[in-house]
Amino acid sequence: MKGKVMAKLSIRDIDLTNKRVFIRVDFNVPLTEDGSTITDDTRIVATLPTIEYALRHKAKVILASHLGRPKGKPNPKYSLRPVAIRLRELLDKKFSESVNVAFAPDCVGDVATELAHQLESGQVLLLENLRYHAEEEANDPEFSKALASLAEVYVNDAFGSAHRAHASTEGITHFLKPAVAGLLMEKEITYLSKALENPEKPFVAIIGGAKISGKIEVIENLLDKVDTLAIVGGMAYTFYRALGAATGKSLVEEDKIELAKETLDKAKVKSVNLLLPVDNIIADKFADDAKTQVWESSVDFPADWQGLDIGPKSIAAIEDVVETAKTIVWNGPAGVFEFPHFAVGTNAIARAIAANRTATSIVGGGDSVSAVNKAGVADQITHISTGGGASLEFLEGKKLPGVEALTEKQ
Repeated sequence: MKGKVMAKLSIRDIDLTNKRVFIRVDFNVPLTEDGSTITDDTRIVATLPTIEYALRHKAKVILASHLGRPKGKPNPKYSLRPVAIRLRELLDKKFSESVNVAFAPDCVGDVATELAHQLESGQVLLLENLRYHAEEEANDPEFSKALASLAEVYVNDAFGSAHRAHASTEGITHFLKPAVAGLLMEKEITYLSKALENPEKPFVAIIGGAKISGKIEVIENLLDKVDTLAIVGGMAYTFYRALGAATGKSLVEEDKIELAKETLDKAKVKSVNLLLPVDNIIADKFADDAKTQVWESSVDFPADWQGLDIGPKSIAAIEDVVETAKTIVWNGPAGVFEFPHFAVGTNAIARAIAANRTATSIVGGGDSVSAVNKAGVADQITHISTGGGASLEFLEGKKLPGVEALTEKQ
C-alpha cells in the first residue's frame, strides 16, 4: 500500500541490543469464568511480530498489559499467569529453541525490579496485571515512574488502549525515552491514517451497529472523505424515522431523529451517496426463531414487527458499491448478528469486501471482525483493526493519547 511515512518513531528505528525494552501489549483476552484458561488468543497472536522482532534483535523484553476490570486491587480471576503459559507455547513455535518467559507476581516493586534487571538478551518477562493498581487508570506520575524504572526503551503495541491516557500508555513516556510504536501499532496508524488523509477513490464506508449515538462523530468525519456511506444495522431505523417512515417496534433513538435529518442533509450538500437499506428482514419478535418477512423500506412497517437485518436488495446494493471501491472501511454489523437467522446481511458484507482484491479494506469493531473470521475471509482483508474504541476515535478524527505520547521522527 502506498502511504505516507508514519510521523512517529517505530521499533524498527532504534537499536534494541542488550536493552531492557518495556512493551505495552494488549493481552486483555477472554478467559473461562474461573480465570484459568484463555478462550481466544487473537490478541496475543496479534502482537507476536513485535515480540519476535525485539527478541531477534537481542532485546531483554518486559511485557505489560491489563486484563479485565479488577478495580485497582489484586484478583486471581484477572491474573495474567495463564497468558504467560500460552505466550511461551506460541513463542516456542516461532523459535527453534525454547524461549524463557518468566512471570512477575506484580508489575512494580522489588520483585518486579529484580526480575527485570536479571533479564538476559532474548528472554521475556511478563508483568502481572497493571490494573491491580488503581494508579494505572489514574495515570499517576509516581506509578508511571516506577514502571519506567524497569526499562531503557518504551514500545507501545497496544492500539486497543491508545485512546486512554493511562500510566502505561501515556504517563510512562514522560520518564522513559524513546517511546516508539510496535509493529502492530505502526500498522494500525499507517492504515487508518491513509484511509482518512489520502484514500484511493472511490472510498466506501459501511457503518453499522445498534445506535447512532456511538457512531455519529465517525459518520460526520467520514462525510468529508467518502464517496459512498452505507448505514446499516439498528441505527438505520432512526434514519428511516427522519425520512418520515414508520418502523414498527424497530430500535429507534427518538432523541437522535433530528440529528439523523441533519446528517442526511449534510450528505446531500457534500454530494455523498448515502445508502440506507432499501429492504429489511422484519420479525414478529426479537428471537432467532421469529417469523420473518422481507419488507420494502418505502412501506411503513407493521406496528408489532421489527427490523432485524437488511434484505436481499440492500445486500446487492452494498455489493455493487464495494465491488468497484478502492478504499473500504467497515465498522458495525448489518443486523442482530448474534442470531444466525439475522446474520445474513453482515456475513454477505464480509464476503463482498473480501472478494474485492484490489481495494485497501479496513475492518474494525467486534462484530465486524467476528463476521470476517466466521466467514473464513480474514486473510483476504487488508487490515483488521484490533482496537474497538481506539479505531472509532481515530476515525472520528480525535487524537489518541497513547499515539500522541510517542516520540516524533526527526
